[in-house]
Amino acid sequence: MKFYLDEDLSPRLAERLRRRGVDAVSAFEVGNVQLSDREQLAYATQEGRCLVTRNARHFVLLGRDAIRRQEPHAGILLCPPSLRGSEIRALAGAIVRVAKQFPKGLGGYDVLYL
Repeated sequence: MKFYLDEDLSPRLAERLRRRGVDAVSAFEVGNVQLSDREQLAYATQEGRCLVTRNARHFVLLGRDAIRRQEPHAGILLCPPSLRGSEIRALAGAIVRVAKQFPKGLGGYDVLYL
């Protein structure tokens, strides 16, 4: 399973995930800072990556919109919005568990909450 971290998450998280053997890149690393949420999801979809974000409110709506339009994505993984930078280790562990549980990735319309 591959992950794409939205710009609301630290690029340090992507680094930590890679050290744990998980294929992850951040919006910062690929130059996608300040894209709209819809553009972030489109990029993740194009790259076959599950989008990871703290922005649950907007991405739940985008997930519903994808179903309505019949435009699948590579999955959306929602993190608690109250997460702090100091909790990167715990978040990385949770994402690693998701990667192990879904090694082939999420379904085209799946939205999971951590």
